[in-house]
Amino acid sequence: MRIVTLFTLLLTAVVAGFGQQSAETPDQVLVRAHEMLDQGKTQEAVSLLQDLATKQPNLKGLQHDLGVAYYRTSKLPEARQAFAAAIQADPADQESMQLMGLTLYRMGQPNQAIPYLERVHGWMPNANANSNYVLGLCYLNAQRFDDARLSFAKEFNVDPASGQAYLLLASMLMRANLPELAADQAHKAAELSPNLPLVHFMLGEVYLLKSDVDHATQEFEKERQLNPGYAAVYDRLADVYTRTGKLDEAQESLTKAISLDTSSTGPFIQMGKVLLRRGDAMTSLMYLRHAEKMDPSNFITHTLLAQAYRKVGQEDESKRETDLASKIHSDSQVKLQPVE
Repeated sequence: MRIVTLFTLLLTAVVAGFGQQSAETPDQVLVRAHEMLDQGKTQEAVSLLQDLATKQPNLKGLQHDLGVAYYRTSKLPEARQAFAAAIQADPADQESMQLMGLTLYRMGQPNQAIPYLERVHGWMPNANANSNYVLGLCYLNAQRFDDARLSFAKEFNVDPASGQAYLLLASMLMRANLPELAADQAHKAAELSPNLPLVHFMLGEVYLLKSDVDHATQEFEKERQLNPGYAAVYDRLADVYTRTGKLDEAQESLTKAISLDTSSTGPFIQMGKVLLRRGDAMTSLMYLRHAEKMDPSNFITHTLLAQAYRKVGQEDESKRETDLASKIHSDSQVKLQPVE
């Protein structure tokens, strides 16, 4: 009996010792969670880190990794809280600083993001974004245009006082749907670098948005002279020629645009439209069918195809294209859901 008891005690001690050896320390759990993040197992890492946070909330590096996991899973309020804790624990944690700024930007708080992004520089892999670029966007939101120019210039490695830097800022303003402000910056770029490609193209686009066809034509012609191999400028020239009824010039410009770039549907659609207006429905069909193959979901193409088929007497095809155009246009509209 005593031998059995002694054996049981020894077995219990061995099992207990094995359990102690196999149990992970908090630091080992943190390393495993970090490996999961690197492997893309983000949800598993979140669960592991959340469990660890309930037991060891002050563990070094925990809030940083938890913030990264939340950021990658778009749990932005949780990420913000975790990064705030990480920065409080280690004010030198630049990655948490950068990700805090990006989190605030993604939450629609660009002004609050600026102080964090101003304190870090460059790109960090966990952010999947460049802080200089996002900082520039935040400055745009705050209407700090000179700061935005400096930030974008740093991102794209150009002289912040150069025409290129002003053109970069103009491009970002156009993307933000601020054409008047974009034009101001493009004019500055043109003053600094009169022969800089794309400056006059951008100015032409702004004038075209304002339906100022004369000034748009002048700017596009300047761009064509400086940048004769740029397909888009011929497409835009064709647009202004079409608007003013200069169909010969429009067709000539579109031929050049298509010769330079066959991957864009715009010139093919516009060529079909010009040929329709010139009474050449059969040739129009050739260009419009090609545009349809490139982008079957463009309702303008189907609308023009309906007109072209009608011109050549193919009523069934015309009706089919009309129905398609109507369906595509209807499907693209935002539908309001009824309140239950």
